[in-house]
Amino acid sequence: MNKILIDNKEIYPSKVFCIGRNYTEHIAELNNETPDEMVFFIKPNSSISDSLVFPKGNESCHYEAEISFVINDNKITAVGFGLDLTLREVQSKLKAKGLPWERAKSFDKASVFSEFKSFDGDINELSIQLFINDELKQDGNVSMMINKPYEIIKEANTFLSFENGDVLMSGTPKGVGEFVVGDKFLGKILYKNEVLIQKEFIVS
Repeated sequence: MNKILIDNKEIYPSKVFCIGRNYTEHIAELNNETPDEMVFFIKPNSSISDSLVFPKGNESCHYEAEISFVINDNKITAVGFGLDLTLREVQSKLKAKGLPWERAKSFDKASVFSEFKSFDGDINELSIQLFINDELKQDGNVSMMINKPYEIIKEANTFLSFENGDVLMSGTPKGVGEFVVGDKFLGKILYKNEVLIQKEFIVS
């Protein structure tokens, strides 16, 4: 089982639960329709990584930076920076055929996380930034989300249960794109505009 770190303590999530199309401007940049209901997908424990590795055998891969939460007893108890790696061309082909997205979203090392920090503050004051090679690529906050984190948890509970330690990825703001080996990523989670977490990744 792959692990995450919360305040330097090892935790083994059973799954990574994700919501798609949760920022209006991201929906527009991919020419998607705004969904009538929440769009969910699940990434397995085997997708979890603390390093950013370009998926072998693929010509392109997209990054998607996301405010990520650890759930215990259906409550958010920790926050971290996450990258939902996506094989966009594969995903587009699957979507066109009405097929599931696992090949595009759930491969090994497709869920990349910083260390998490325990959190009991105001979720609405959280924001995220992603810099690639010192250029700001993504910048978003909870107020921009169509569905807020506790709304996502409530809706998810209508059909599944969260195990303690599971990770919720809350969607990505606009600015997604391709990356290559050697790129330098700097991810930040901010609370009340002050850096709470930051993590640098070099793509290998």
